[in-house]
Amino acid sequence: MKTIDFSSSSSPSDRRIGALLRHLTSGADSPIAKSSVLASPTSGVTGGSVFAHLVQAPEDPILGVTVAYNKDPSPIKLNLGVGAYRTEEGKPLVLNVVRKAEQQLINDRSRIKEYLPIVGLVEFNKLSAKLILGDDSPAIRENRVTTVECLSGTGSLRVGGEFLAKHYHQKTIYITQPTWGNHPKIFTLAGLTVKTYRYYDPSTRGLNFQGLLEDLGAAPPGSIVLLHACAHNPTGVDPTIQQWEQIRKLMRSKGLMPFFDSAYQGFASGSLDTDAKPIRMFVADGGECLVAQSYAKNMGLYGERVGALSIVCKSADVAGKVESQLKLVIRPMYSSPPIHGASIVAVILRDKNLFHEWTLELKAMADRIISMRKQLFEALRARGTPGDWTHIIKQIGMFTFTGLNPAQVSFMTKEYHIYMTSDGRISMAGLSSKTVPHLADAIHAVVTKAV
Repeated sequence: MKTIDFSSSSSPSDRRIGALLRHLTSGADSPIAKSSVLASPTSGVTGGSVFAHLVQAPEDPILGVTVAYNKDPSPIKLNLGVGAYRTEEGKPLVLNVVRKAEQQLINDRSRIKEYLPIVGLVEFNKLSAKLILGDDSPAIRENRVTTVECLSGTGSLRVGGEFLAKHYHQKTIYITQPTWGNHPKIFTLAGLTVKTYRYYDPSTRGLNFQGLLEDLGAAPPGSIVLLHACAHNPTGVDPTIQQWEQIRKLMRSKGLMPFFDSAYQGFASGSLDTDAKPIRMFVADGGECLVAQSYAKNMGLYGERVGALSIVCKSADVAGKVESQLKLVIRPMYSSPPIHGASIVAVILRDKNLFHEWTLELKAMADRIISMRKQLFEALRARGTPGDWTHIIKQIGMFTFTGLNPAQVSFMTKEYHIYMTSDGRISMAGLSSKTVPHLADAIHAVVTKAV
């Protein structure tokens, strides 16, 4: 058997493996030498578990809401925690267009289940880049974009984060305060240092635009900045197009690297193009940026884990090199992405009739959420609930940042069996005309009571 000499390798990882092997095999008392004679007493064969020292980890603060909800036997319970669309009847929705696309795939007897390439389904990647950047994008026309299929938005962010940690000169990423709870964990584990910039103003329940500009203006040149493309999570507060233009000019003047998280294209306003405008503004100026896409919300493909990471580069040559390095990030992480969800998306995006039908279903979902905002606002106004609740109809997308504090949230859960994250974020998609009065009663009770 041939022996590999890791010690003479120039690769840092090979040298680390060599050092580890020397440590494990040196001397008669080495772990490997002992394992050939008798099992370790800590192996669990003769004693307790080697994992007995572990402590019970807390539930994820967002997904844990559903765990608590599921344990509640109350018939009036209401889950407004997790960001997943529900129908007026409170049921999960599979889009008709998705069912049609799946049926096409099932009927195609030539389809196989072989591994996809590391970068994923090529047709899916091309169509995803066009969807987010626009059919007429100069970056696509000039082959300056590399797109890889990833495991929904989370996987796209993680792959992008690890790529930047390995190959970008700045290792600090600035994220909004507040932001989606998974963002700090994703980028920290990817190897980046996470800092925050001001975004939400609790006093107005709107955008702290001046604070945002000051913090990004003070960031070191070249820093990475995570931007929510639309329907900011958790606040539902987005900059105006004029404010986006100011953000773009500031970031480009300081050489800051934009990393867009686009989880809600078409789901916020009901228009795919409107929700992609901020990204397209940054691409139009010829600069570089990263874009993470998810099809969880806008196609209802939550469990299929379908997403894409696009990196817009300065030239086609650089884009090719970027793709080669993205492969090296993906291969040891999950090797290659799944085929089914990406195939569904590709079928819908390439077929004009299915695409049109999707836009209609997408707008219907967005419109229902907007209707829930109006109904909740009107219900609170009808009850004379103290405070200004206009932010409910000013905010956009799946979530509303109510302004309720953790004590008030706890009261509503205990007394009204309404479940939401402790920061007062509620999923408008989880509401219906039947449940709006119950939520309005709870909010009215908690703000008129000393909690």
